[in-house]
Amino acid sequence: MLIDHVKLEIKAGNGGNGAITFHREKYVAAGGPDGGDGGRGGNIVFRVDDGVNTLLAYRYRHKFVAGNGGDGKGDKFHGATADDLIIPVPRGTLIKDAETGKVIHDMSDGEDYIACRGGRGGWGNRHFATPTRQVPMFAKNGTPGEEKVVILELKMLADVGLIGFPSVGKSSILARISAARPKIAEYHFTTLSPNLGVVRVHGENGFVAADIPGLIEGASDGAGLGHDFLRHTDRCRLLLHVVDISCFEGRDPIEDIRIINRELERYSPELALRPQIILANKCDALDEELVNVKEFEDYVRACGYELMYVSAATGQGITEMVEHVWDRLQELPPMRVYENETAGDEVVVEEGKVTHIRYEGGRFIVEGQWIFNLMNQVNFDNYESLNFFQRSLQKGGVFEQLEAAGCRDGDTVSIYDFEFDYVK
Repeated sequence: MLIDHVKLEIKAGNGGNGAITFHREKYVAAGGPDGGDGGRGGNIVFRVDDGVNTLLAYRYRHKFVAGNGGDGKGDKFHGATADDLIIPVPRGTLIKDAETGKVIHDMSDGEDYIACRGGRGGWGNRHFATPTRQVPMFAKNGTPGEEKVVILELKMLADVGLIGFPSVGKSSILARISAARPKIAEYHFTTLSPNLGVVRVHGENGFVAADIPGLIEGASDGAGLGHDFLRHTDRCRLLLHVVDISCFEGRDPIEDIRIINRELERYSPELALRPQIILANKCDALDEELVNVKEFEDYVRACGYELMYVSAATGQGITEMVEHVWDRLQELPPMRVYENETAGDEVVVEEGKVTHIRYEGGRFIVEGQWIFNLMNQVNFDNYESLNFFQRSLQKGGVFEQLEAAGCRDGDTVSIYDFEFDYVK
């Protein structure tokens, strides 16, 4: 079964917390703070696995969470760094933002991609020792790891796509020109998923061909199987449009070409403009009393397509077709690689600069990602830690923004369930 479209929830690990410890050693007085830092949380990493060609492994598993970093310990021991969580995917998989549908990354180059970065480890209390604060009773907690909801969409990496109605011989041609062995039978929709084959030309040269099944009238609206598999033609540089020139099943090859191209255009106007070669298959069974060959050739010529007569059954014209396809590929642009479409959506700001304040229910409510992270680093039962929290808010401009919003002495301020009366 080909699974080529799944939705995943991914979350990187949180950073470990810094330790609050003090050096203890015989004959060493006032050893001082020695709390170690927390370890980094694990990343979520997508990795190309050339041994798979489907997303079947994620049909039932949709949530992936990396490990958290270890907490710091005494004697300046650093917490353990969590292992990255590796998610293997087939080459050619697109990672998309689930909400916007925009492409985040194209897994075509074989390089690992970090989709979510693990949180940073918090500082131990040894970092907060000063000449006037020699016994810091607080440390920083680790920051949370990134999390996203993504869509994985597989778009096969094929130079050439074989398109056409069912039972016109696409699978037979693929089996003839490559080592692929797709199922071939005398009934429609024998092929239920795209098949890939490597076609060798002149020894070491070659290209990848894909048999795209299920294209019928209405495919772009979901009829047949075409709606599910048209996406696999998106990367194809050249389309081999196969028609049954023998008209054995009573089909009209001219009408077949017209219908399939209309479906391509409805799915993607850009795809409909892709170079095509019409392969008139089953030419060994051609009966010119049933087929008006001149009318057919005139139509193909008027559409601006090349025409080649082949027979998958006997091999007639197959070698010439493969060599011509190879020559045409040398003239065409390289395979499409999708660029990151979310880069412009990411707003990079300095920490402490984005704060949201609103008045609701008789309280001034303060929110912001940097403040949320700061709250995780504060021990509210410790006086020094509270002073650190207050200085961080002042440095981040929170008090100034509160006053600009109308906050006065005695007003209640709420910061993520931590409430206090504002005093200037």
